[in-house]
Amino acid sequence: MHNKNNLWLPRLLIALSFAFVLLMLAAPLSVVLAEAFSSGWELYLKAVTDHYALRAAQLTVIATLSSVLLNVAFGLTAAWAVTRFSFRGKGLLTTLIDIPFAVSPVIAGLVFILLFGRLSPLHSFLDAYNLRIVFAVPGIVLVTIFVTLPFVAREIIPVLEARGTDEEQAAALMGAGFFRIFRRITFPHIRWALLYSLILCAARAMGEFGAVSVVSGHLRGKTNTLPLHVEILYSEYQFTAAFAVSSVLAAAAIAILVARNIVELAARKEKKSNVR
Repeated sequence: MHNKNNLWLPRLLIALSFAFVLLMLAAPLSVVLAEAFSSGWELYLKAVTDHYALRAAQLTVIATLSSVLLNVAFGLTAAWAVTRFSFRGKGLLTTLIDIPFAVSPVIAGLVFILLFGRLSPLHSFLDAYNLRIVFAVPGIVLVTIFVTLPFVAREIIPVLEARGTDEEQAAALMGAGFFRIFRRITFPHIRWALLYSLILCAARAMGEFGAVSVVSGHLRGKTNTLPLHVEILYSEYQFTAAFAVSSVLAAAAIAILVARNIVELAARKEKKSNVR
């Protein structure tokens, strides 16, 4: 009887959770979709297949893939170093990995402007070899890598720490090389964490605005990603086109969310099967 009287609390919490999600997520997404198709299907297609929109989508994909690939390499290296070796400066390394979480993306963009812009000591060298970093694609890729840097390492480090080194040391004593140990022993234990971190990294890279806005120069058709393209359309009062392109980003975000949930479910099932 006592338990039945207390059912109001979980019901209240569940209702509040759903109400908050509907208010903060579902309602805005519904508005985006409604506005995107408010002028008809033809205008929607025209907006999302526009030359500048396609170019922005292409640059978004380039920046996202570049950040994911390079952060996988860095994340695996850093995670392995932190969890498998004792060295002076380990605490400093883990602190540095977390810096992008604490630094505003706008500040990160300004830092890269100072590093590679006209006021940088490197400017004369870059100019001599006609290398453009800021207000060009390389700058966009660099800041995207910066803001997504912690995701892979921070997902893998706890998994490697939890697993320990016993299996790897036993394999090494039996004569197995590093790559074989990683392929046969380490990777199977971290593959779900790695895949999950890839999804998070891709989602963050795809939606990055602040840092990219600072270093891009807003050159339409050249250095605009999809979020920047949406901003330009909105500032030009092309609301239908802005919402149409926004719906593409929203659809991609939902697809990433579904992929994340699939990965989580698969990881849980595997964990349960291993326990049995």
